[in-house]
Amino acid sequence: MVQKKDYLIGALVGFLTGVLVLRILYFLEINFKFQEIIFLLLIPVLWALGVWLGGFLSKWIPFFNQFGKFATIGFLGAAIDFSLLNFISHATGIIAGVTVGWINIPGFLIAVLNNYFWNKFWVFKHKSTGIFADLPKFFGITLMGLFLNTVVLVILTSVSLGFNNQLWLNISKVGANVIVMIWNFIGY
Repeated sequence: MVQKKDYLIGALVGFLTGVLVLRILYFLEINFKFQEIIFLLLIPVLWALGVWLGGFLSKWIPFFNQFGKFATIGFLGAAIDFSLLNFISHATGIIAGVTVGWINIPGFLIAVLNNYFWNKFWVFKHKSTGIFADLPKFFGITLMGLFLNTVVLVILTSVSLGFNNQLWLNISKVGANVIVMIWNFIGY
């Protein structure tokens, strides 16, 4: 059952996601009218509505209550991952190939740690004996996710389809993240 605090958490997570998306747009040199309003005000509202929708749909399909929250946290994790990938890529000039695999790791791991704590204490609310009790299983699933994410990213960035290189890096990362999101939800 969704509670009032869940909507507030969803809005907070949406705000944090919006801040990070604005940083990603900066690295991609994308600027448009009202982007601050969209990402700092509209995204928090949409994330809270996503939590509500998950709770509403859970009346018929129970896992949607968790899935709405899981997706919200997943977007925050993706924003963390993408913003760090773009920062490191921008700082190093690495945008394609096997070396992208190495600069992919820090953002992925920080996003995973973020998601671990949000999933443990908000999405799935495991009442285990300790904060790190589920960590070995979580990292087992996550390491496979990191492998999948990196392999897909390396393969896709090794092929150019005429996009700006930094943009293609991000498009490739979206494809890699979709595969890993499915893997992670099933695994967790």
